[in-house]
Formats: sequence, structure tokens, C-alpha cells
Amino acid sequence: METTLILIKPDAVSRKLIGEIVSRFESKGLTIRAMKLIRMSSELADKHYAEHVSKPFYPELKAFMTGSPLVALAVAGPDAISLCRKMMGATKPADAAPGTIRGDYATVVTENLVHGSDSADSAKRELALWFTEAEYAC
Repeated sequence: METTLILIKPDAVSRKLIGEIVSRFESKGLTIRAMKLIRMSSELADKHYAEHVSKPFYPELKAFMTGSPLVALAVAGPDAISLCRKMMGATKPADAAPGTIRGDYATVVTENLVHGSDSADSAKRELALWFTEAEYAC
């Protein structure tokens, strides 16, 4: 059993896709352990995207992610990390397969609807930024 962080990004929230995205994870048999609608602070953005802070695209990414609310989820299940990433689809929407979240709903790479932890180490680090362990340890 793994738990991973999923962010339903501001573009998905503004397009009213929260229910559709959550439903996909639940329909797959995954469990939502914690969920909150939140506006990412500048400080949280810098911690969450620490590996990108010095990159040229980061100011645009930070402005997008902090500009309006998003939904943070702790999603649990067998192989949840890899399963969620497959369900999200390729980062670049043009490469995302139909049937994936990005393949069905995203159009541009800078606003690709969802984020998911890419490894167990990332999931542990990212979950700790967004939730206390008591919030998602059921």
C-alpha cells in the first residue's frame, strides 16, 4: 500500500474538473485519504518545486500555481504512485494517451491539470509539505 500526493492544479479547478478527476481515482479503486482546497503560498511553491526554483520557466510556473486555488489529495492504494502517474498521462498533453486525465482534458504543457509524486521519496517529501501524517494515515 502506497500513498502519493496528487495536486489538481488551478486550471482544472477553474474548469470545474475536480469531481471528474477525483472520480477517476476512486473508480480505479484508489482511496482518497485526505483532500483540501487551498491556495498555494509563495513559500510552499518554493518548497514544493525546490528543484525548479533556479530554472527559467519557474517564475511562470510559480505564478500559475499560486494564482488561484488548487486541490491537494493524499491518494492511497497498491502501487498508487505509478498507477496515478499512468492515469494522469504524459506531462505534454499532445503525448498523453486518450483515456488519461491529460489526454482527455489538457491542451498545453504549462497548464496540464494535475501533478503527481514521481517516486516514493518524492511522495514522502511532498505529502509532508501539504498534510500532517495524521491527516492521511487512516
